[in-house]
Amino acid sequence: MAFGLRKRGPTNFERAADGSMTLVEHIRELRDRLFRASLAIVVGLIGGYLLAQPAFNLLSQPYCRLPGMMVDGECQQFLMLAPADGFILKLKLALWIGLILGAPVWLYQLWAFIAPGLHRHERKWAYVFVAIAAPLFAAGAVLAFLVVDKGLAFLLEAGVTGTDSQLEVTRYISFVTTMILLFGVAFEFPLTLLMLNFTGVVSARRLLSWWRIVVFVCFAFAAVATPDPGPFGMTLLALCLSLLYFIAVGVAFLNDKRRGRGKELYADTDDDEASPLEFDREPVEAGQPVGAASPIDAPEPVTRPLSIERRYDDVT
Repeated sequence: MAFGLRKRGPTNFERAADGSMTLVEHIRELRDRLFRASLAIVVGLIGGYLLAQPAFNLLSQPYCRLPGMMVDGECQQFLMLAPADGFILKLKLALWIGLILGAPVWLYQLWAFIAPGLHRHERKWAYVFVAIAAPLFAAGAVLAFLVVDKGLAFLLEAGVTGTDSQLEVTRYISFVTTMILLFGVAFEFPLTLLMLNFTGVVSARRLLSWWRIVVFVCFAFAAVATPDPGPFGMTLLALCLSLLYFIAVGVAFLNDKRRGRGKELYADTDDDEASPLEFDREPVEAGQPVGAASPIDAPEPVTRPLSIERRYDDVT
């Protein structure tokens, strides 16, 4: 039996890119992608529920390293104010882990919905930025865990109760996760600068001219964000952000040189302002005088030939 081959029509991506999809079809596509993303988060939530206890043990290590918290080789228990606090905390940790485990799926669904509205080169740079954003966020999370590990002892020792006091478990975990999220988002700041440069909004020379303001903002943000009032956590975060800023400026210089913009030369010039001339004008010498024209000779008279009738009469 012969089967007829049917020609495949354009995909949803192609129809969304060329604008042939209707508004109702866009809404249906958004509904389907939200459903798939939610399903991936639910599946990740199930896996996160199984990994909640190892994650809790990891996050509680700064607390267990405090002086006097280890009794007979075991960490002293946290303080709970309600019977359901432990279960609710486990669900919160499972949700965080589920978001991380399901990130490849729900990020892809988000990207597949907005990608048709971008140009091809914009999609290419989006892939690069996402590939850089994930390691930057992970580096910020590791730095936050290190700051909490070093700064928690100082906070408790500076208080009136000392390090022997027990901490409430939900507030402690909320404190640690907030720090991880805050530091991870802060490490995306250089990526924002690169996006502004790659889109042509600001040049590398203009970014470099802001270095004093940026360094000051980095130290001010670190002083507010870090829980450690001492110089360790604030200085470490501020130096890391400043280093990432200068790395981003260096990449921006390479990008401007690759594109050959030269916009950094005219960063302080308005669009309607004429550019200065870069050469010295030389005086023009006087030209040679032109002599008088010679007279033109009169033309010779032109004799007209006889007409046919005149010549015929002369012959006869």
